[in-house]
Amino acid sequence: MNDQTMFKRGRNVWLILLVAVQLLFLGGIACFHYSALWVGKEITLRTVPVDPRDQLYGDYVQLNYAINNAAWSDWKDGDKAKQGDTIYVLLAQDGDASTYEIKGVYDRKPPRGTGEVALKGRVQYTTDDTLRITYGLEQYYVEENTGKELEQRAGKLIVHVKVAPWGSAIIERIQP
Repeated sequence: MNDQTMFKRGRNVWLILLVAVQLLFLGGIACFHYSALWVGKEITLRTVPVDPRDQLYGDYVQLNYAINNAAWSDWKDGDKAKQGDTIYVLLAQDGDASTYEIKGVYDRKPPRGTGEVALKGRVQYTTDDTLRITYGLEQYYVEENTGKELEQRAGKLIVHVKVAPWGSAIIERIQP
C-alpha cells in the first residue's frame, strides 16, 4: 500500500466518525426531550388559555397555569431569585383535587416526598409579592381551527403533563 491509499482510508474513517458523532448528538437531543414521556410522572394542572395563531406553526393555545405565579412566602432558599434565574418548583397534589399546586420554590432541585414532583422553571419577572415563572409549557399547538373551541373552555381545562425526575416537562394532553 502506498501513502496516498493510506491517507484516503484515514480520511474516510474520520469522515464516518464525524458523521456518527453528529447523528448521536442529534439523537441524544431528541431522546432527552422525549424521555420525560417515557420516565416522567404524570401530573395535572389547571389553566386559563388564550387562542393566538402562529403563521408558521398554525393554531396554538397560550396557557396560563395557577403555578405560573408563586408568592414569595413559597420561597424556601436564601437569596431571592431574580429575572432569568433557573429555579425548581416543588408541586404536590392539592388535597382531594387531582391537580398539583405549589408547595415550595427553590434555587436548586429540592428533595421530593411521596407524590411530589420538582418542576424546573425560569423566573420571568418578580414583584414585591410574587414571582412569575415559566416552564416551557405555556404554548400548546393544536389542529387547525380547534384553538377557538379550547379558548371557549377557558378556566375549565386540565392539562396532563409528564415531569421527568430531573425537572423537565412535556404536555401529554389537554382535556376539559
